[in-house]
Amino acid sequence: MRRLRFAPMTIQGICEDRFGAVRETLATLLEGDDVGAAAAVYVDGEPVVDLWGGYADAARTVAWERDSITNVWSITKTMTALCALILADRGDLDLDAPVAEYWPEFAAAGKGGVLVRHLLSHTAGLPTWDEPMATEDLYDWEIATSRLAAQAPRWEPGTRAGYHAVTQGYLVGEVVRRVTGRSLGRFFAEEVAGPLGADFHIGLPAEHDHRVVPIIPPPAAPSPEADDPRNRPGNPPVPPAIANTLAWRRAEIPAANGHGNARSIGAVQSVLAGGGTARGVRLLSPEGCERVFEEQFRGTDQILGVPMRYGIGYGLNGGWLPNPRSCFWGGWGGSLVVVDLDARMTVSCVMNRMADPASDAGQRAFLLVMAAYEGLTA
Repeated sequence: MRRLRFAPMTIQGICEDRFGAVRETLATLLEGDDVGAAAAVYVDGEPVVDLWGGYADAARTVAWERDSITNVWSITKTMTALCALILADRGDLDLDAPVAEYWPEFAAAGKGGVLVRHLLSHTAGLPTWDEPMATEDLYDWEIATSRLAAQAPRWEPGTRAGYHAVTQGYLVGEVVRRVTGRSLGRFFAEEVAGPLGADFHIGLPAEHDHRVVPIIPPPAAPSPEADDPRNRPGNPPVPPAIANTLAWRRAEIPAANGHGNARSIGAVQSVLAGGGTARGVRLLSPEGCERVFEEQFRGTDQILGVPMRYGIGYGLNGGWLPNPRSCFWGGWGGSLVVVDLDARMTVSCVMNRMADPASDAGQRAFLLVMAAYEGLTA
């Protein structure tokens, strides 16, 4: 297999010839408004595209390097969901059991009927906190989880969906902690990232700070008081620049503060695309992977205000992807991961310049995904 290599400060990395459209698309994006970005494609668990380019800073003076990592926002949710799927596959976690079976305090305020699968599908009725939260409260696991355990759901669980932008990570993470005795970040590091050799972190150790590419907020970044749909109703406020603080990096926020790059996202999610195995490491059975496609909700998400299909921990293909057994999730500002079990392919992309949600937030990633599908038929 011939692999292409590219000159410094343009596009660097490896790319099979048939996936040349991915390289060309990434180059076009970086010639436009993007500052720095990376893209990866895995097929049958092996990397066939691993590209990066551009700059790590808004002034365009520092190169985006091979091992640069950045905050990928809600793509972190796919890592958290994978942890839950692994535990379910092992028989340690029943997705159809009441959450209170593992977390007794959670039964308060009428939540005895909330099931684990409701947490994974944004249907639990806990899209944000009722009690006022300071941003700093996100760094205190006990505060964040105990307040969720005490409050009542906003709708009958399982009957509606409303994007749990930040709360989902604490909800699923606390269940994982009760089942395993380990935090979500530690479980992920020991049971997922470690065996796969994936450079992805939920709670970033200080030793990696020098590799972090700062987030570049959109020009019209929402103010802390803005009614941003990703954090409606803004409790607590999560301004984009918070991702560049040490407090945010060190905390475990399993819905939003994962740090990695396209390569590491693909390395992890290729397990799901490959029926539970990637590069000789098995983390799930084929049957365990199929649980993703157990549809939990189809309709309009009342927080995002757009049509959604939710499975177990992932968004399900609503017709924009070629193959039916495909799932995905995106990160605030434009990053995306697509997992196609029919094609046994994973496509991931990350960037440091956050897009304006009203303009091209999803278009950049969509172009890269479609370019990857071109490679499958080349």
